[in-house]
Amino acid sequence: MQPADSLRRRIVVAFVAFGVVLSLFFAVLAAVAVEGIEVHLVDNRLNEVAKWSLPRQAAGLVVDLPAGLRFHRGDAIPLSLRGLPQGVSEIEVDGVGLHVLSGTDAHGAYAVVDHESDYEQVELVVYSMFAAFFIGFLVLAATLGGFIARRVVNPISELADAVARGHSPLPLQERKDELGILARALEAHTAELRAFLDRERFFTGDVSHELRSPLTVIMGAAEILMTNGANESTRAPAERIYRAAHEAAECVTVLLLLAREPELKRLAPVAVDAIAAREAERYRPLVANKPVTLGYRGGPAFAVQAPAELCAAAIGNLVRNACQYTEQGSVTVTLEPGRVVVEDTGPGLPDAVRATLAQPGAALGAIPSRGSAGTGLGLSLVRRICEYLGATLRYEERPGGGSRFIIAFDN
Repeated sequence: MQPADSLRRRIVVAFVAFGVVLSLFFAVLAAVAVEGIEVHLVDNRLNEVAKWSLPRQAAGLVVDLPAGLRFHRGDAIPLSLRGLPQGVSEIEVDGVGLHVLSGTDAHGAYAVVDHESDYEQVELVVYSMFAAFFIGFLVLAATLGGFIARRVVNPISELADAVARGHSPLPLQERKDELGILARALEAHTAELRAFLDRERFFTGDVSHELRSPLTVIMGAAEILMTNGANESTRAPAERIYRAAHEAAECVTVLLLLAREPELKRLAPVAVDAIAAREAERYRPLVANKPVTLGYRGGPAFAVQAPAELCAAAIGNLVRNACQYTEQGSVTVTLEPGRVVVEDTGPGLPDAVRATLAQPGAALGAIPSRGSAGTGLGLSLVRRICEYLGATLRYEERPGGGSRFIIAFDN
């Protein structure tokens, strides 16, 4: 069964509606014409009979009329026909329809009666033929509408199916009509998108390859310095170098994952509670020298089908930024059913950043600010990861000041 908003159904309905309206229009015209012709013929017939009968009756001659016609004068007029208005009247007597011409001349009242008019039979035939024409016209309109709908909609459906399946080249490009123009435009646009995606994929692969090697070298050198460092002054910078290189490598991994098509249903579930606890512990050194406490309260454990690296990146970015921008107070990571909540006592997000965060697809990195969760790559990356995972990122003001970020997983 076709849906109510189907283009094919709309075309058929339009043809049938046109057929109904046109048929009703001709029906009205036919009814007016039939009734007009009937009145004209019956009136003329009765008047002709009256003109022929009146002189003969006045002369005392026998008024002999064809079957179905009667002429009455004076007292011979039946009681049921008396008192009728002058002119032609249509009445019914004992279930029989009559046309009666009533009049008066110098010899008194008279009445001409048509008991059985052939025109009634003709009228019945005419209306029967019109009813058959009406039904046939509706069937023809529905058939023609269905044929045209198939001719119009089927190519569109074929083109839409080819676009959905990613077939190339698209069909119907050889046509000279509007469908051919549409097919050629879609093919050109699809080719541009395909070329853009290919360039992006090659760029992502090249960047990954070019960045992984030097990052690996940097981390290796930093490990050597940490292991063989002569003094504490050398070891501390080496640790910072190692952490920065490690975070850069993780960022490359996350960006590579985001560049791929999501296939979450094929992945094994990962424990979000374990990831949240690990990320909270990982960024504890960021608040070691500040009057800020970083706590993991835990909550109901749950798992989601997602890459562990993306979950860790989303939660870790929120925790890291909260730690960076909170000067005093606390940063808390809490689990709720299907949700991860990161709260801080920092200055909160500016109104401009908050409005931009509520707009899907807005560039967060274009707005400079010093919100408690940052507005650079971190927050933008978290939102991209949430969109990739089918999760939602929501910001709320924390009671008493600060920020409250919520990642809600739908799966």
